[in-house]
Amino acid sequence: MTFTYPQGTRGSRQPRGRFLAWINRRTARRVGARAGTGRPGDRLALTTIGRKSGQERSTPVAGFPAEGGGWIVVASAGGAPANPAWYLNLAARPDRVTVTTGGRTVPVVAEELHGAERDAAWATVTSVAPGFADYARKTDRELPVIRLTPRR
Repeated sequence: MTFTYPQGTRGSRQPRGRFLAWINRRTARRVGARAGTGRPGDRLALTTIGRKSGQERSTPVAGFPAEGGGWIVVASAGGAPANPAWYLNLAARPDRVTVTTGGRTVPVVAEELHGAERDAAWATVTSVAPGFADYARKTDRELPVIRLTPRR
């Protein structure tokens, strides 16, 4: 479960602020309650534990079905040079994460993918959601691809 914390030197401005935090909380509640279609790119409510605060943080993210169950998510931050806060929270506590979709909450373990595994997942994500390839072009960091596997 190695997280690489890639940082870039260029990219889009990362959204932030109180208004965005409010929108994310509101959207995460709605996304988690709404029935997912099971299609690639479905919105998931990703709940992590804040690495500094220790508080639960829910964020809406696009999820892609992973082989063998679970989901793939990309820490794109819209192509910003820095990772989104939820990625840093995942890296700090990869075993204290939940995904909520379709009204059900699933405890998961987060693992950043590397090498051929990452390349295969990235190809799947960008074939279904080409916007992620646009984010990658905006920054010089390699966007982390994370597999969320249900805990047994």
